[in-house]
Amino acid sequence: MEPINLDEYEALAATLVRPDQWDYYQGGAADEETLRANRDAFRRIRLRPRVLVDTTTIDTSTTVLGTPVSMPVLAAPVAYHGMAHDDAECATARGVGRAGTLMVASVNSNRTLEEIAAAAGGPLWFQLYLSADLADVEKMIRRAEQAGYGALVLTVDRPVFGRRERDLRNNFRLPAHLRAANFGDATRDLATACVATWQSLDWLVATTRLPVLVKGILTAQDAELAVAHGVSGVVVSNHGGRQLDGVAAGVEALPEVVAAVGGRCEVYCDGGVRRGTDVLKALAFGARAVLVGRPVVWGLAVDGADGVARVFGLLRDELRSALALAGRPGVPDIDRSLVTTVTEAADGRR
Repeated sequence: MEPINLDEYEALAATLVRPDQWDYYQGGAADEETLRANRDAFRRIRLRPRVLVDTTTIDTSTTVLGTPVSMPVLAAPVAYHGMAHDDAECATARGVGRAGTLMVASVNSNRTLEEIAAAAGGPLWFQLYLSADLADVEKMIRRAEQAGYGALVLTVDRPVFGRRERDLRNNFRLPAHLRAANFGDATRDLATACVATWQSLDWLVATTRLPVLVKGILTAQDAELAVAHGVSGVVVSNHGGRQLDGVAAGVEALPEVVAAVGGRCEVYCDGGVRRGTDVLKALAFGARAVLVGRPVVWGLAVDGADGVARVFGLLRDELRSALALAGRPGVPDIDRSLVTTVTEAADGRR
């Protein structure tokens, strides 16, 4: 039977991916408190629907940095799709394109950024890290520009690797038949981030003609600095709970980041999105769109490009239903009055 929600895709995918590779995709850092918090945070948010609103027509479409997408749900960068499906990121790109939305391709991919771009049926952004060799980073940037990527997404929360105990226990290595394709014949992760600084971000913004987003922002202070250093967007993210354990969930940090940015750039959020109502909640707190990572891999493992498209289709259908039931006919109709937290509700503040 075909899965009817993302949890069912997860359960089915778990039977299809080798256990150590499944742990790589699913695991978080240390005690995995933040990994769990990403889901739990959405459960503490309550919706406040309006009634007697004409919802005859529901529109989930929006734009991200001016690019039209069918829904405010994008594919987050996830490394090494080849462990989930033989066609790897090319299948993912096809599925995301069929869903009418946007994929952020990881620099740590099993297909080259050029192969992913050739396979894609929709817009792409490219995720990268700043390594110690900026000449090599610049070469990667030029490749992304030439291949037609629409933006660069700099991940800034990995000065060192989080302590991912599942991978340590499994002694995880990239399978022998796969390679870190953007780095030639490498069979290991070569995008080891250096301790980048705000001056490094200045270099990136000055080096590329593409808009730059910064992924890994969790505080108002860093959001304000990112804007001051010329970014076009920030992604509120804790790296899927894989870096510093014990930090806030993305949706928990989202309101302070949105307030700090004050409309000067677009704000995105990832971490724990599994339902259309989660999308609705994040947008009500001010996100332009959300990104999903692990669910994309689940769809890929189950049915390649078709599975990826189906995962996004489920989220779009759930979002359409949630918009109608909340009395919000379209994405522009979503605002902060739609949500309250369990604490706020108990205190009678909203």
